Amino acid sequence: MTKSPFCYFRTSTEIIRLAVMIYVRFPLSLRNVEDLLHERGIDICHESVRTWVDRFDPIFAGKIRTRRASFMRQNTQWQWHLDEVFVKINGVQRYLWRAVDHEGKVLASYVTKTRDKPAVLRFLRKAMKRYGAPKVVITDRLRSCGAAMKEIGNEDRLEVGRHLNNRAENSHLPFRRRERAMSRFRRMGNLQKFASTHALFHNHFNLDRYIIHRSTFKSMRNAALSEWRQLLAA
Repeated sequence: MTKSPFCYFRTSTEIIRLAVMIYVRFPLSLRNVEDLLHERGIDICHESVRTWVDRFDPIFAGKIRTRRASFMRQNTQWQWHLDEVFVKINGVQRYLWRAVDHEGKVLASYVTKTRDKPAVLRFLRKAMKRYGAPKVVITDRLRSCGAAMKEIGNEDRLEVGRHLNNRAENSHLPFRRRERAMSRFRRMGNLQKFASTHALFHNHFNLDRYIIHRSTFKSMRNAALSEWRQLLAA
């Protein structure tokens, strides 16, 4: 029988799951999470929160990815939005690529040192290997994207427009808020790990409350919280 990953910690499973959920769901620092839990009568150190997040982030993200992989593969082939965002790591500029589906869900995140054709090719091949080839790919006017689509034989599926790629642009906003709360990043590996897991958590809790009825939003929110609590129950 497989041991529970919580068995090595003295703190209860409910507190660990709550602390991790608060940190990954809201743009808060580790000390903010410590203060919020202290208000609830839970006395922990922010370094404990850091340890729990480092330990359980990949596990929770893997559970979410496994549960939603088949559904996303069947329902995200219509249209992708592809875009990159500039990220500073120790004063050096890097690029975080994102593939977003037609509903605004982040499919894949990939960090590169450049934004030339080889970088776009690596990102596209990784995303298409997991989710399959989309019918339409929308990008900005970056020529590297067009060259990469031509390389893989999907040039006829490429669309370029000034305002067509707003879904990808909007997907960067939650990441920017978290980047400010975390005082930026120091390594590419840390950025890649965070971007991949944060996108999954954002997809899980982002319910588009501004475009759905209040009762529908409440039921979807309860379902998301219930699924979160059951992630490591088995």
